[in-house]
Amino acid sequence: MKKIKIVGILAAVLIASSVLVYAVSDTEIKEKLHEGTTMYFPPMVDFAGESAPLNIYDVRERFDRELLVNANLHSSTILIIKRANRAFPIIEPILAKYGVPDDFKYLAVIESALAPSAVSSSGAKGIWQFMPDTAKEKGMEVNDMVDERYHLEKSTEAACTYLLAAKAKFGTWTLAAASYNGGMNGVNKKIEEQKVNDYYDLLLTDETSRYVFRILALKEIMKNPAKYGFDINPTDLYEKLPTKQIEVDSSISDLAIFAKTQGINYKILKLHNPWMRDKKLTNPTKKKYVIEIPTSGY
Repeated sequence: MKKIKIVGILAAVLIASSVLVYAVSDTEIKEKLHEGTTMYFPPMVDFAGESAPLNIYDVRERFDRELLVNANLHSSTILIIKRANRAFPIIEPILAKYGVPDDFKYLAVIESALAPSAVSSSGAKGIWQFMPDTAKEKGMEVNDMVDERYHLEKSTEAACTYLLAAKAKFGTWTLAAASYNGGMNGVNKKIEEQKVNDYYDLLLTDETSRYVFRILALKEIMKNPAKYGFDINPTDLYEKLPTKQIEVDSSISDLAIFAKTQGINYKILKLHNPWMRDKKLTNPTKKKYVIEIPTSGY
């Protein structure tokens, strides 16, 4: 009988302890959440110099949602920050050359997470996620042998031409960005239907409605990573390896053999030239291609 009582007392103590631990943990969580809502939310945000009206409740909540989601997608956001160190130095000067605001590099971020081999379920490919027909319209070669949607410089230039046309059509960079997701015709239809021409006043599809806010959220996090818990050592960021450029205007019958002649292997050749989609490069028109060959770090 005494044994039963002792067991009962111990059980009661354990239950009480677990309740106390749970209560403390729950309180700590609430405190952290409260701190987060006062500390992380910026007083103002803008895209390409165009302010987002955070004083409008739904605008504030939509931005809040994307900020919370992306600040807590730890592995994905860390990978994006690491990849940006390699991709942004290529993207930034091309945007500047075309007169497209630097903030559009964050559009590339939400399109592909800066993964060079990104492929969407709809068939869009590359860091800028072009569909085949759109890519061809913008002057990119897309076939079984060569797919320049995977060529970062050329796809960035194509994105710039699209964005400049969209800005000319809609008048704001924010709507130009939204149209990259919703299409120029799709966004224009909503403007005509709803009789407003401000992105933040439009009722759009769920994806396009979130689109600019995702850009704003990633911009805020990537410009202030430590503030959101991403304290990454600079040595852990991904770097672009030094390369030399080889110009070819003839066919290459075997890329593995070609790679060996350049002092690298087939894998390294393909990683640095993801636009090459086959095991060979057939070039009957004598088109000039520029092939990147790493000189160290492989």
